[in-house]
Amino acid sequence: MKSDLPKVLVPVAGRPMITYVLDALRAAGIQDILLVVGYRADLVRSTLDDQPGLTFVDQTEQLGTGHAVMMCRAELARRRGSMVLVVAGDSPMMQSSSLIALQNEFRQAKPACLIGTASKDQPQGLGRIVRDSEGHFQKIVEEKDATPEERRVTEVNMSCYLFDCDSLLAALDQIGNNNAQKEYYITDAPGVLQQQGRSVIALNRLQPVEALSINTPDELQVVEKVLLAESSHS
Repeated sequence: MKSDLPKVLVPVAGRPMITYVLDALRAAGIQDILLVVGYRADLVRSTLDDQPGLTFVDQTEQLGTGHAVMMCRAELARRRGSMVLVVAGDSPMMQSSSLIALQNEFRQAKPACLIGTASKDQPQGLGRIVRDSEGHFQKIVEEKDATPEERRVTEVNMSCYLFDCDSLLAALDQIGNNNAQKEYYITDAPGVLQQQGRSVIALNRLQPVEALSINTPDELQVVEKVLLAESSHS
């Protein structure tokens, strides 16, 4: 990002990126928020210390998205029986309406895991959602691992998951790091739960714009342009 700031504090249209995510969560009725912090954790804490309902969780080593959730085990154990939403802090385009729709479906269907997905005409760089012949979720395939046929899939993973808390804790015990990066990925959790015979649903309810996460200065410019256009219409 050409900045020494933690990515979640990089300003987007004048505000730290993470504040858009927190606003969307609260607008969707989520008040109890675990925020995993790593690089320059003290700065993240001090910047957000006036935010209500936040519990900071330290990740001293950055060993992947699954590892970040593993750091929340003690806090999750206190919340057994609840619904757990896992999202990324670098997704300022997250929409509260989408999160509400996912929660409603989760409460009705009661799966072990519900994956929020979206359709993108240009899905390059994103993990694909693979379904069986009946349309049921099979797996998430990262683009670098996808077959030519799987790369043509336009339904994509958006790093947005709802879990039954107990099921999530069970899945975290089974996620491995047998990959080139030796990291633990939360994308493996749905497959683990399926292998355990638990229900996993992929629900195409997110808007394509919500896939605008920020990893480069160019992506930051794109998101700021969209946000400024939205604010001028509101």
